[in-house]
Amino acid sequence: MPAKPLPDIVAPGLDVLFCGINPSLMSAERGHHFARPGNRFWPALHLAGLTPRRLRPEEDRELLAHGLGVTNLVDRPTRAAAELTADELIAGAAALERLVSTYRPRVLAVLGITAWRTAFGRPRATAGLQEERLGGAQTWVVPNPSGLNAHAQLPDLARSYAQLRPVTR
Repeated sequence: MPAKPLPDIVAPGLDVLFCGINPSLMSAERGHHFARPGNRFWPALHLAGLTPRRLRPEEDRELLAHGLGVTNLVDRPTRAAAELTADELIAGAAALERLVSTYRPRVLAVLGITAWRTAFGRPRATAGLQEERLGGAQTWVVPNPSGLNAHAQLPDLARSYAQLRPVTR
């Protein structure tokens, strides 16, 4: 099996594992998550109080020190997530469930409602806390921080992400 173009940043027992849809071409090229300049992941994490300062994409491994991790539903880099097939998303869902079962984060946060609906066969799902747990983790669907997602502004992202940290650590 070929190496992932963008390695997971994961460790056992994280507070929150963020799951992006797939890497951008720029993220894959640079080897760091959420590397596109218009992506709002890093500022949203900081505004949500999940990191003590705004991290840069090249500091993505520092997430582990804050009880956070990041992976992707699909490994294949694209210009836009809309280029992915339903089959890729469904296969990614199975791989994500295995990853979560192995590492046991307290919370899984999937970044994007459309990807969640397709990957997990939940066509009417809404954002927020999901009824089902994935791999034992409390599962949330929160807005995608991509600059291509104009529906959610930075304050909205920060509010959504702030809900994710479990009360007990």
